[in-house]
Amino acid sequence: MAYLTLACAILAEVLATTSMKYSDGFTRLWPTLGTAAGYLVAFVLLAQTLKSMSVGTAYAIWSGAGTAAIAVIGMVFIGEAVTAARITGILLVVAGVVVLNLGGGH
Repeated sequence: MAYLTLACAILAEVLATTSMKYSDGFTRLWPTLGTAAGYLVAFVLLAQTLKSMSVGTAYAIWSGAGTAAIAVIGMVFIGEAVTAARITGILLVVAGVVVLNLGGGH
């Protein structure tokens, strides 16, 4: 159940960050409200996850998956450049999360 809660926290954070892109520096109402709501939900769900998962494991997955997802969204949907360096960076983030999880920490 902790991994499901964490996955929902990651989804909320990714949606909030994407909304922030469209908020135009918090000058557009609906994307701004989406950003605030998404981060509120993300942090509540992350806090719930931390009741049953170590902070290092949870945060590594949350931040790594969120970072990778936002990078992919930027390239696929927002028109950011797709470069070998970006792809390598995403793969390194994912590898880092895997290595941290293989090291234990439950």
